[in-house]
Amino acid sequence: MNWIGNIITILLSTFTGWVTTWIAIKMLFHPRRPIKILGLTIQGIFPKNQRLIAEKLGQVVGKELLSFEEIEQKVTNPENLQKLRPDIEHHIDHFLRIKLLEVFPMLSMLIGEKTILQLKEAFLLELETLFPVLMKSYMIKLEEDLDLEKIVTEKVAAFSFEKLEDILNQITKKEFKFLEFIGGFFGLLIGIIQVVVALLMK
Repeated sequence: MNWIGNIITILLSTFTGWVTTWIAIKMLFHPRRPIKILGLTIQGIFPKNQRLIAEKLGQVVGKELLSFEEIEQKVTNPENLQKLRPDIEHHIDHFLRIKLLEVFPMLSMLIGEKTILQLKEAFLLELETLFPVLMKSYMIKLEEDLDLEKIVTEKVAAFSFEKLEDILNQITKKEFKFLEFIGGFFGLLIGIIQVVVALLMK
């Protein structure tokens, strides 16, 4: 009947490995509120460090993932103006042919098709020069008014513990399950080693 004891040892060791890992994962999020036990304050790692996590995430987003320098380079890229050129040209054409003549009807006698085309081309050339300057100026003002690091930090810090746990679980659910499997596997391995050692020492 000794083999029953060996199987029980292996099963207990497997269960211990799995449940230990499961508890360790749960303690990342629980308890959500500080609990005092025998003078010790216990709280989940993420709830306890939520503000610090929020600050670090804010720094990463504000300085590395979404820097204003990169945004400025994208916005002021001349290719963007070329993508907008058909729409801009349409509005300029509408302005010169209709709106301007509605305000100054007498101009219809002075402005012909050739003049309209020349004016439109002049406006577009001026816009090509002006666009990067205006967008750069706008980005400088936007950077002064919009603190990405602060916004991200405050948003993450304001998350409820439940929402924070849900977000992290969505990201790492598979990894947590794998860790539980690994915990059980190593428990199984340790159980087998214990049984083998016990048999060899007889």
